[in-house]
Amino acid sequence: MSVIRKYQFVSPAVKRVSQYLILPVAILVIWQLLSQAGLIKPLILPPPTKVAGAFWELLSSGQLPKHIWISILRVSEGFGLAALVGIVMGIGIGLSRTLDRLTDLVIQVLRPIPPIAWIPLAILWFGIDELSKIYIIFLGAFFPVFVNVIEGIRNTDQRFIEVARILEVPRWKLIRQVVIPGVLPYIMTGLRVSLGVAWMCVVAAELIAANQGVGYLINDARQLSQTDVVLVGMITIGVTGKVMDSMLKRLENRLVGWKISYSGD
Repeated sequence: MSVIRKYQFVSPAVKRVSQYLILPVAILVIWQLLSQAGLIKPLILPPPTKVAGAFWELLSSGQLPKHIWISILRVSEGFGLAALVGIVMGIGIGLSRTLDRLTDLVIQVLRPIPPIAWIPLAILWFGIDELSKIYIIFLGAFFPVFVNVIEGIRNTDQRFIEVARILEVPRWKLIRQVVIPGVLPYIMTGLRVSLGVAWMCVVAAELIAANQGVGYLINDARQLSQTDVVLVGMITIGVTGKVMDSMLKRLENRLVGWKISYSGD
């Protein structure tokens, strides 16, 4: 009871950090204890201490920074291109019924195809160079942004559009002052989902056709039965993706700070 009372007087910042870290720390402790008890085979799942040792070895040798930097560049290029094209096309199709009807069938047929299914064609078209990987990332990251932009435009309050027409507001001014501010929350949601998909795609592309990148590192370690290195690659992807998502979330808070949303009790 005294521990609970003391916890109640801890500062909110400390509480948030402790709540944020309690589950990961608990997982690591249980994982380590099960490994020490011999309940988990090291080849299947090495203990956290061994994974940490592999991480430090890869970090100090410079291999991990090199691979992760290559993957970040690929993700940034494919994701950036997908965001640009997805936003522009989404706004165009969202504002034009004619354009929507012209493109809907093709888009709805292509959208369910997983990006990994495009890898054989990407290799045939672009070889195993950077362009094929960026193409796969672009395909995966494009649709979350594109669909969210259209959904945001479709949810624009019709009354605003009618008032703008009555006042004869120019179309570009209507888009800039009414449509884009209203669709911004949807754009940011699409970008965050798209970024996660981009990381999945880059690893898939690097697993199949690459000699650099985190996906290549994971595949190479798998062939050598280095489970600890595989886990290092996976955790590195997760942490890097989390950092980039946090950057997008901070940008979202700045751009859409006016939007008040429910965040739980």
